[in-house]
Amino acid sequence: MRRFWISSIAVAALSWPTWSQKVLVEKPNQQEIIHVQTSLNHLTVLEMSEQVSTVAVGSSAFKVEWRENKVFIEPTEPNSATNLFVWTPSGRFNYELDPAGAVPAMVFAIDQPAPDPPDVVAANRQASAAPDPISAKLLLQARPVRMRGPVPETNEVAIYLTDSLERNGEVLILYTIRNETNNTYVPGSPQAVALRAPRYRESLYELANSQLTPKEAERLRSMGEIPLEIAKSEMRTSRIEPGQETTGIVTVKLPAMQLGPKVLQLSFLASPEGPVTATLVL
Repeated sequence: MRRFWISSIAVAALSWPTWSQKVLVEKPNQQEIIHVQTSLNHLTVLEMSEQVSTVAVGSSAFKVEWRENKVFIEPTEPNSATNLFVWTPSGRFNYELDPAGAVPAMVFAIDQPAPDPPDVVAANRQASAAPDPISAKLLLQARPVRMRGPVPETNEVAIYLTDSLERNGEVLILYTIRNETNNTYVPGSPQAVALRAPRYRESLYELANSQLTPKEAERLRSMGEIPLEIAKSEMRTSRIEPGQETTGIVTVKLPAMQLGPKVLQLSFLASPEGPVTATLVL
């Protein structure tokens, strides 16, 4: 399927009359069906804005091949029509290949315009988004998190849980990540688990709303972990340079039907020194 007739393209290019064919620009729209007018012994090119992953054509009356972000279409019979599907990372695009007709009426190429840069897309989404449901009044209700155990050593990445608020089956956690290493740290998206039947050398009831440092967290015992859903996650910056820190907020859905104190562990991507985890007792 990925074999190309490059020489055919070169010959066809020399014979195409420049005054006849059309070059169209179509914005990506997965809800529309785009008609493609073809002509015998001529190629029509679909140039997508992303790399093509696969194509599917409904009839052998059309020869269809693709490479990178381009799809090449050549009719082999005069009076046949069929449909064509093209998949890219953005989804599926739909085309109707019309019967091969006269050269002056054919479509030489259909181009998709380049997508907006990611920062432009993000800015547009942010401008049109609804107001954040986490209001300042709600944040004022959060309780400070106490640190239990010795402060983590320097020369590593550390998470400091600063405030938490439990409501409606969720817990909202504010945190700071500090990078004391010599390398840039990219935290990525957080993951969370709850410890099943957690046990500690002291009463966990007395440690409500406390963060256990890594050394203290090693003293915890449990019967396993329960993966938790992250309902919302925001971070001020996605990269933390050496000696810098960033702040973030995450909302975690709590496990149902769990009696007694809850112990959650919030984890980010591993740093050069290993996984970066914070343990919170609720």
